[in-house]
Amino acid sequence: MKIVRVKIFEAASCGGLLDSLDIDLFRPRAERDNADFLPMCLLGRNGTGKSQFLQIISEIFQSAWHEHRPEEEATVANPSLLFEIIYEVKVEGDAAGTRRVKLSRARDPSGRIGKMQMEIRGEDGYESLADNHHPEFGRHLPTLVVAYTSGDNETLSLPFYISRSGYAASVANAAKNQADAVVPDNRLVLLDYSTHLEVLVANLMVAPATVQTELVRHANLSSLRSFRLVIQFNHPQAPKVKGKNPARKGIQLTDELERYVRQLCGAATCWDYDIKRELYTLDYLVDGESRKAFATFWSSAIELYRSLHKLAMLNDLMIPKPARVRLKKNLKTRKFASKLPEPQDEMKVFKIEEVRFTKTGPSGQTSDVDYVSLSDGEHQQAQLFGIVAMFRDPNTLFLLDEPESHFNPQWRAKLVTRIMSLPVQGLGSQEFILTTHAPFVPSDMHRDQVRIFSKVEDTLSARKPEIETFGATYDTILSHCFDVDPPISELAQEKIHELKETGSIEDIEREMPRLGSSVEKALLADRLFELKKQK
Repeated sequence: MKIVRVKIFEAASCGGLLDSLDIDLFRPRAERDNADFLPMCLLGRNGTGKSQFLQIISEIFQSAWHEHRPEEEATVANPSLLFEIIYEVKVEGDAAGTRRVKLSRARDPSGRIGKMQMEIRGEDGYESLADNHHPEFGRHLPTLVVAYTSGDNETLSLPFYISRSGYAASVANAAKNQADAVVPDNRLVLLDYSTHLEVLVANLMVAPATVQTELVRHANLSSLRSFRLVIQFNHPQAPKVKGKNPARKGIQLTDELERYVRQLCGAATCWDYDIKRELYTLDYLVDGESRKAFATFWSSAIELYRSLHKLAMLNDLMIPKPARVRLKKNLKTRKFASKLPEPQDEMKVFKIEEVRFTKTGPSGQTSDVDYVSLSDGEHQQAQLFGIVAMFRDPNTLFLLDEPESHFNPQWRAKLVTRIMSLPVQGLGSQEFILTTHAPFVPSDMHRDQVRIFSKVEDTLSARKPEIETFGATYDTILSHCFDVDPPISELAQEKIHELKETGSIEDIEREMPRLGSSVEKALLADRLFELKKQK
């Protein structure tokens, strides 16, 4: 999948910042290495709309899936969004291979918001699909929209939270009325710090050994050693509903989720059950046998992740009613809290605890390492590369908001290389759009893959760089793309300027050893030479 162009007529969110935005994201495929893998990089200062743009993209496809299969996306975060988006998808079994699609929503002649329109380009131009419930509509949408955010970004998180909340409500309703019903998987998936352990455990228990090695080698770890799952359904504040299973007094489960609980018990090294609280404490000592047990129940990392995440989404049922009411009200008025509500840790239906790894030292000795003792950057690497390795569906759309924010400079410089070197196939059939405030990422991308967001008097625009970014120095990118010129801190810049303007020979000679290498220091040295020459 590749997004070609996005026009936002009325965003109905983001304070109107994205209204009238027209952004060209076309990336021509050239005769060069890895020409199929063409991620898009969005640059710009804080407040220029990069995260909001990712939000709008997710809201577009959430609305599309809601119109096509409301049982998969039960509700939408932005039903008033008016837009036109053009993108390319690879349609399985289609002799034409890649199809160009135009998806839009506008007002009808009466001024009301009309239904979504999908047009597919053929030999004679675009042809409209008359029925949004037709299978062809779904075949020409991204199979999944996977978002990653490294912090509490309520902007990007909103449509994904709505999707997750809708799933939890659907499970509660099915468990009460039709327990054998299978609630379909969401098409929107959010990965943040609250879900990172689900990604980690799924990959390190079921993924191929090559992937497992790649996900932990940056932290000099050998393997996953042990972890604990805690699942509780009858917390004192849990909703009390009668369902199919008479043993459940608190939160009710569908047959599908009951099966996942049995499988997790069956794969555990040991487990305990508190009947009053319906509390399972499952411990896993990771070795060849425990991995075989997991492989018996789950054939892939994505299947295990989906099982864990479906249980974790039930945590939404423990959000206090006033918070749920407040959120629903805020949705209607397009006002949001700084952080989406989350149940207290002891109230959660599902959580992962006590994750430990084995670390092998230089002389071969081994030791235990607790996951919480690893740095934020090590956590972020495992999660970021874990989701790319795990979500392998063709036409997956990845929206990555500052995915390298916790990386050190060396890791940032290797971000694109690390993604490309993952032992997986099909990166070229997926779409990656990421934001960053660092010059490292665009230096690995050609200018066709980079857009600079800027805002002048509340008017947002996005443009290609005038320079070729691939292989450009960080100083060049900082200057051209971020308006940081010279590329040194303001305090140091002011000090050097003061020395150049008013400093004596003695002042400059005293301060020169205290300054790091830079063009500005070289110019200060020239000034020192001139002063000595004048003397």
